[in-house]
Formats: sequence, structure tokens, C-alpha cells
Amino acid sequence: MTAKTAARQSLFVGGSWVEPDGGHYEVTDPATEETVGWAPEASPDQVRAACAAAREAFGPWSRTSPEERAAVLDRAAGIITEHGTEYAGLAQAETGATTATARGMQVGVAAARFRRYARVEGTEWAIPPQINEAGPMAKAGVMGALAVRQPVGVVTCVTSYNNPWANPAGKIAPALAMGNTVVVKPAPQDPLSVYRMAEALQAAGVPEGVVNVVSGRSQGVGEAAVASPDVDMVSFTGSTAVGRRIAEVCGRGMKRQLMELGGKGAALVFADADLRSAVAGIGTTFSFYSGQICTAPTRVLAQRGVYDQLVEQLAAYARRLRVGDPRDPDTVVGPVISAAHRDRVESYVELGRKEGAVAVTGGERPGLPTGFYVTPTLLADCTNDMRVAREEIFGPVVVVIPFDDEEEGVTLANDTDYGLIDYVWSADVARAFRVARRLRAGGVGVNTVGRNMEAPFGGFKKSGVGRDVGSYALHAYSEVQAIVWPG
Repeated sequence: MTAKTAARQSLFVGGSWVEPDGGHYEVTDPATEETVGWAPEASPDQVRAACAAAREAFGPWSRTSPEERAAVLDRAAGIITEHGTEYAGLAQAETGATTATARGMQVGVAAARFRRYARVEGTEWAIPPQINEAGPMAKAGVMGALAVRQPVGVVTCVTSYNNPWANPAGKIAPALAMGNTVVVKPAPQDPLSVYRMAEALQAAGVPEGVVNVVSGRSQGVGEAAVASPDVDMVSFTGSTAVGRRIAEVCGRGMKRQLMELGGKGAALVFADADLRSAVAGIGTTFSFYSGQICTAPTRVLAQRGVYDQLVEQLAAYARRLRVGDPRDPDTVVGPVISAAHRDRVESYVELGRKEGAVAVTGGERPGLPTGFYVTPTLLADCTNDMRVAREEIFGPVVVVIPFDDEEEGVTLANDTDYGLIDYVWSADVARAFRVARRLRAGGVGVNTVGRNMEAPFGGFKKSGVGRDVGSYALHAYSEVQAIVWPG
């Protein structure tokens, strides 16, 4: 823990580092339970000041060329890469992520995202001329048209605690690339990394007010960042319950929304599947962010012909995973974010038992002296109406449900409030793609849990609104304008 890490952090508003009206609160290392640093508690007035600063900066920033904006993003990517070891250490201390995850999937992905949106893309498209043959404009003859992508304006970015580098970068970088300005409200559990990102952007030459960061544990901080009349759009990653409240506020102000919400990903495993591949993919729920990820295949639907075999192999896989200090290179499963969240995950395991599920492995607290650890847990003999099968647990817990045939499997998979990412494992590729197209989810992995980082990302139903990633993020952070003229 460096002196810089343990320092009392200031807010970043209008290009200046500002002392918080609400003082500071402690950020805790979920592995050691020691103090990582002190985060600032902004007042609603300071949040509104950040939104006003972003509004003032929007005009000049939106008029810069895409090349100028790209240069800032590229320099930021270079700074993040240069300080990658330091930043990863902070991310690990705040989140309890393993070393490989903190370096690669958190800081490394953040740098890659800034670099990706430093790539200038076209924002204007010619529309084929049209001859007006009827109506009041008939005499105008041939009409030319152009579609132009314009920035939305001021964007409030409310980010998740599971990845304080990649998630904010995935919002800030495309928003800035399109000429928007941002107010970032990081998750209260791990905001210190986002302030380091702000430092990198400031060093990269981002103008005053273009990026603002305000943090706090009180509900008033988030509400002010969403409700401010200076804000045109809200980009949120988090729970469906909070997303619903944000959507209500956005609706009153007719604000644009981009929402990545909860998930309860179904993983359909057919009898002809490569079980080794399926187990490895599903097993990432136990290890990746310790199950604190909305895209995880947490709800396994296993065809009866391989049900017992799959349960046995998943249980064996979970037992092999080393739980412990995330700084130990041999550790695979680190802690969850807090004691309160550990208790929540454990309560779901107990609920599953009461509902009739069998805890094949896990379900007990590992015997470690400190830290908020949850043993990888497999709940078998579940039914789709159990709460453990319907609600997002957000921890290293997998439930397994049997099904008989393709029709029943698809029906069970779609019988959920969520629809972020589902998965299909089958040696019959034609069937796998046929099933994928029937699943009501924003994404489907066929024989993989891997992602294509140019493919659109977002959810159906209560898993979200809108799409981002790749060029789709540029679309999300822009409005389309039509310019029409007589030809």
C-alpha cells in the first residue's frame, strides 16, 4: 500500500482537484480487510457543479476534430499502459481481483479501449437522392440527403464495482471520441482507480471540464448526477433495480439511456456436447471476478443424458480451484467485494437448500483468517421456479437444471426476467445456431464463453437498454441528424 494509494482523494471537477463537502470514507481491501485509501464524499451541489462544468466544456470539445480527440485518447492509453503495474495494484487492492485479472482484464482492457476509440471512424453518410413525386415538396425535384452523427451532449457515467478500469473506460472513451463530455460517478466500493484514470486523462491533455469524477456512498450523489438538467444522457452499469429508478428519472427529463443491467445467463448443454469445453466455460463463473459478473453462465440447463456426468465434472472442477489471497499467483478465486455481499451470496446458498437444491460442493465459508471469501458452490437438482434459478446472485454460485429435449431447453432458457448473454454447447452446429436464434438474449455464445470485442453488447428484457462495444458504442453516444437539400 503506497502513500499515494492511502492518501485522501479529492474530487475532479472542471479540471481541478476539489476537496469534498462530505469529507471522506474508507475504502477496504476485500482480501486483507485493511484500508486502501480514503474516497471523497461529494455533496449534491458539487455533483451539480461537475455537471455544469461538463455543460460549459461541451461546446468547445464537440467542435474539436475527431483527430484531436483521438490523439488525447491515444495518449491516455499510453499513460495507462506505462503505469499499468501501479494501477493494477490499486485495482487489486480495491476489488480483490487476482493479479492476472487486475493486470489483464481490468487495466489492460482499459488501455485497449482507449486505444480502440482513438481510431477515427466516419460520422457522415450520403443517402441516395430521392425524387419527390407527390406532396407539398413535389416541385422540389431531386432531394439530396446526408446522415450525420452528432454528440449527445453531457453524459453521466455510473459505473460498476466489479471492474473499476475496463467498465469506466468502455463508457468514457467512446463518449469522448464522439465529442461528448462526461461526469463519472464510480461505484462507492472502489472509486480510487477511476480517479487515477482521471489523472491519466488530465495528463493526456483532456481540456478542463471534459471529464469530471464525483464519488460518494449517499444516494444523493447518484441522484444529482442523473437528475441534473445539464445532463443529456445516462450510461449505467449495475443492478436492474437501480437501473429502473434511473430510467424513471431519465424518462421525466427525456434523457437518452444506455443500460447494462443484471443477468442470469442460461447455459444449455446438449447430450452431444464436448463436456470438457462446457465445464471449463461454465467454471469461469466460479473464478472470473469471483462470479461477480453479469455475463456469467450461472444457470446451467443440462440435457438428462449428460446431467449426472456434467454435475460430477462441474463439482470436481470447482473443488480444484484454489481460493485465497489474490496476490498469490496460484490463487484462482479471490474474495467478493465486501462482507455484506459475502453474506448476501451465502444467504442465497442457504435459500437454495431450503428450496430443495442440493449443494454438491461449496456452501461453506473457507477457513481463511481475513477476507470476504465464498467457496465455489454448485447447486444441483434445481428447478427453474426456484429463486436461486431466477435471481442474480452475483457470486461464485452455479445452479443446474435438467431438461429433456430442445424445445424444453429453449423454453426454460427464455423463462426468465433477464436476457443478457446465454450459451449453447452442442456438437451439432446447425442445432446450436438454431437454438441461439431462438434465445431471447442480447448475445449467445456457441461452444464458448469468449467475446468478440467488436460485436454489439447489451441485453433483452430487464437486462438492459441499448448496445455498445466497438462501433456500436459510437452509435450509442451519438444522435443522428439528417441534412437535406434540393439536388
